[in-house]
Amino acid sequence: MNILVTGASGFLGFEIAKALKDEGHVVFNFSRNASNELTELGISTRKGNLDNYDDVYRALEGIDAVFHVGGKVAMWGKWEDFYNTNVIGAKNIIRAMKERNIVKLVFTSTPSVAYSKESIEGKDESHGHAKEFLSLYAKSKAMAESLILEASKDGLQTCALRPHLIFGKRDKNIIPRLIEARKQNKLKIIGDGKNMVDIIHVSNAVYAHLLAFKALSADSPVNGSAYFIGQERPVPLWDFINDILAIKEQQPVTKKVPLKLAYTIGAVIELFLKVFRIYNVHPPMTRFVALQMGTSHYFSHAKAVNDFNYRQITSIEQALADLK
Repeated sequence: MNILVTGASGFLGFEIAKALKDEGHVVFNFSRNASNELTELGISTRKGNLDNYDDVYRALEGIDAVFHVGGKVAMWGKWEDFYNTNVIGAKNIIRAMKERNIVKLVFTSTPSVAYSKESIEGKDESHGHAKEFLSLYAKSKAMAESLILEASKDGLQTCALRPHLIFGKRDKNIIPRLIEARKQNKLKIIGDGKNMVDIIHVSNAVYAHLLAFKALSADSPVNGSAYFIGQERPVPLWDFINDILAIKEQQPVTKKVPLKLAYTIGAVIELFLKVFRIYNVHPPMTRFVALQMGTSHYFSHAKAVNDFNYRQITSIEQALADLK
């Protein structure tokens, strides 16, 4: 099949594109810029922006299926930027697929669509979207997910996967930021340090996407469904962070900050940035980040197991060893 992967120059998108290529598909990337890594794999790039319909329509020429992985990911920014890339982008993908008579669409969502302020412990997909969002990223992804799953009622075959805290060797986001924060002595445990979270090695996230894609059909339970995806068990977040720090030869984090204090600091920083219209930054703390780092959020993966036989091909122990 000819398959388009949006955002294949990113961490997860690259690994999905590579896996599809290894399975014999002809794979194309859609992003603003080409990638030498992808070119070396024989994956060409069709350049464009998700919020530009003409770009999306051109990119889908001759395509049989789409993995929509790309989008704007950030803990702070302008709502217009999140909305245009993630929501308008989803609308453009759906519209162009219909006009091109392409039916299969696998969307990479996020568990953050279900997270508001309280801990989530073992909930399944019936938990639904959050009623209040502290993250514009999460809000825009929830809107995009709804649009894409609704499209399954209008001729498309769609599903949404929600991998949680993806990590691996090529990660250029989570792990590098943790290391840099630790080197600058800016990393502190938020809360009591006992909060449990889902994590997922990138190999398992890729495998879940491929399994869902193969199971996706008009009469499959996968069609129109969302799925939480994670490892075989949740982990204590700060133990996991310290495991990564140890692998990267950094000292463990031991100092703690009360969750309420971190939340208040995040609120003050957000207010300052909003008042002075500062958006193109990575703030040291936000309300959402404080809650994500200080509360539990892990989910049931039974639906993915039942609907498309999801399982882990890389254990937590193997994944940590791989980081070495």
